[in-house]
Amino acid sequence: MTHTRYAFIKANWHAEIVDQALVGFREGLPKDTPVDVFDVPGAFEMPLLARDLARSGRYAAVACAALVVDGGIYRHDFVAQAVVSGLMQAGLETGVPVLSVSLTPHHFHETPHHIGIYRDHFVKKGREAAEAALSITATRRALQPATAA
Repeated sequence: MTHTRYAFIKANWHAEIVDQALVGFREGLPKDTPVDVFDVPGAFEMPLLARDLARSGRYAAVACAALVVDGGIYRHDFVAQAVVSGLMQAGLETGVPVLSVSLTPHHFHETPHHIGIYRDHFVKKGREAAEAALSITATRRALQPATAA
């Protein structure tokens, strides 16, 4: 069975920015492609839900978006590494592509200028995630053995 439904997980921290990744993701998929959207408190919660959604058998791919900023205490490095490792592990464990639209800027300031820059960038990254989802699912589909008639 070929799935054409996608899951999109987005972290609620900096939602005014992160939500733009979903805009770009939807723009990058063929019109009317179903996308189920899930919110999580922060980036750290994404890998577990990504694994559960991938295991459900409902999705061709799972995309995850978050903005992990440097608050000056170096915690962001640990969070970013844990999140990316967890997302990769979720994909490897389930065999379902799990894509990251997570950015970790070192010099983010909550000013209109920076918020605008990252809002625009998340739209672009969302489109790129959609392209990656379509590409990897098509490649993996082509690798499937032909079924006997």
